[in-house]
Amino acid sequence: MRRKNRIPPSPLPQREGVDPVRVRLPPEGPWTTVREHLVERLSGAGAGVVDGMFTAGEVVDADGRAVSPDARYVPGMYVWFHRELPDEPVVPFPLTVVHRDEHIVVADKPHFLATTPRGSHVAETALARLRRELGIPTLGAAHRLDRLTAGLVLFTVRPGERGAYQTLFAERRVRKEYEAVAPYDPSLALPRTVRSRIVKERGVLAAYEVAGEPNAVSRVELIDHQGVLGWYRLLPATGQTHQLRVHMNALGLPILGDPLYPVVADAVPAGDFRRPLQLLARSLEFTDPVTGVEHRFRSAATLQAWSCYTDWAGQ
Repeated sequence: MRRKNRIPPSPLPQREGVDPVRVRLPPEGPWTTVREHLVERLSGAGAGVVDGMFTAGEVVDADGRAVSPDARYVPGMYVWFHRELPDEPVVPFPLTVVHRDEHIVVADKPHFLATTPRGSHVAETALARLRRELGIPTLGAAHRLDRLTAGLVLFTVRPGERGAYQTLFAERRVRKEYEAVAPYDPSLALPRTVRSRIVKERGVLAAYEVAGEPNAVSRVELIDHQGVLGWYRLLPATGQTHQLRVHMNALGLPILGDPLYPVVADAVPAGDFRRPLQLLARSLEFTDPVTGVEHRFRSAATLQAWSCYTDWAGQ
């Protein structure tokens, strides 16, 4: 039986709540030095950036020693470095801790704040913020919400327990309830359960439905309506990317503020926090896999378009 390679602990501390980048050198390749591989791997950053990292001693090995730019390429070797943090606009909304114990943290995430570092959103994310504010460098996300979606997110305190909580979501043992504001259609019979097959291609912004065995199931209920607007309760039984947004759009009820459905809109300038997507992860319910406690958490956030449409629309 082949033994699994053990990943060494990071020799570098976090920076602004963000983990250093870990790179394992591939088992085969044309490179003769570590530098050559990183220049190719980080081609988007430019050779000058990589050379600067080596010159400053910012690329280190498992012992925390600076790697020389002419260090021999060793297949399977691990190196670490900190990425240059992008210039990110601060998301000017609070990130509220709903629950905290020795095992988990549940936070009420605002619209526009990414859950975890990715792409141009790195230090200004829920995970990095909580690590800094709570002083828990081991904090990890058990699941994710889209950056534009507000509401409850579960984080784990101990890395060794993270898998148990992630399994809850993978095995659909978490009851999730969302709310949304979308157009009201009096001719549409609700409640109803929507089943379809959703595909999300890498590099393509919007997901879409195709023929085939359903992999996405959502229950849609109408809570109330006023004029042309409806307030909906959404109960996903599965967790496909953009599932609720795709299903609401398929019903002819695109969620207010959605920049992808029914059509992909032009990107808004960085720092434009107007008209947030009117989708909220209202509640999480699950049996704690570590303590056995029955948890029921509820977001205190409101959907602005429902409470005051003119304020949301900027009218």
